[in-house]
Amino acid sequence: MRIDIISVVPKLIEGFFAHSIMKRGIDAGHVEVVLHDLRDYSLNKHRQVDDYAFGGGAGMVMTIEPIARCIRQLQSERHYDEVIYMTPDGETFNQRTANDLSLAGNLIFLCGHYKGVDQRVRDLFVTKEISIGDFVLSGGELAAAVCADAIIRLVPGVLNDETSALTDSFQDNLLAPPVYTRPADFEGAKVPEILLSGHESKITEWRFEQSLARTKERRPDLLKNSSF
Repeated sequence: MRIDIISVVPKLIEGFFAHSIMKRGIDAGHVEVVLHDLRDYSLNKHRQVDDYAFGGGAGMVMTIEPIARCIRQLQSERHYDEVIYMTPDGETFNQRTANDLSLAGNLIFLCGHYKGVDQRVRDLFVTKEISIGDFVLSGGELAAAVCADAIIRLVPGVLNDETSALTDSFQDNLLAPPVYTRPADFEGAKVPEILLSGHESKITEWRFEQSLARTKERRPDLLKNSSF
């Protein structure tokens, strides 16, 4: 998989992909992440990528020309399954979307800034619009990094134990059960006996019951269309 991220300030998230799981996945060749400085595609001598909005109003708008040049350049080099615009009014990102996008070959993330992009960018180039929540950030970089993380960790080979992702929260619309490690007894707070029993089927049943109970308590909305 290859992920291209188009940004006005790509250095903002350079370090995000240089550590931990993201770095291991990149170094092992399971995924490639390429950051693009949108100003490199501006023909303006000041490398300007924004302008005033027609009709007036506060704030600047990202212009279409440099964005079009960047996306067209990338698309001339390879096929992209989605061109994703990070925007507060996009569809809310969730685990199902991460699962679907992890099956893609190549993705482009376009990070918004200022008052957003010229609407024609969305009309002509963007194939999917994503939000990570009902709030506004200074730019789409952090949101793109969040989505990329959720997607990349699902790519085969990225995690040391690939089954780990299958038991994460929101897989099967359930929250993950509580987990424990050593010591088995910390100042009288003990690990549930079932987890020390070695009885695999009973442990699996306990974990499911705990997941279901936790989901009913904290996120009952996840169970609306389920059979649980």
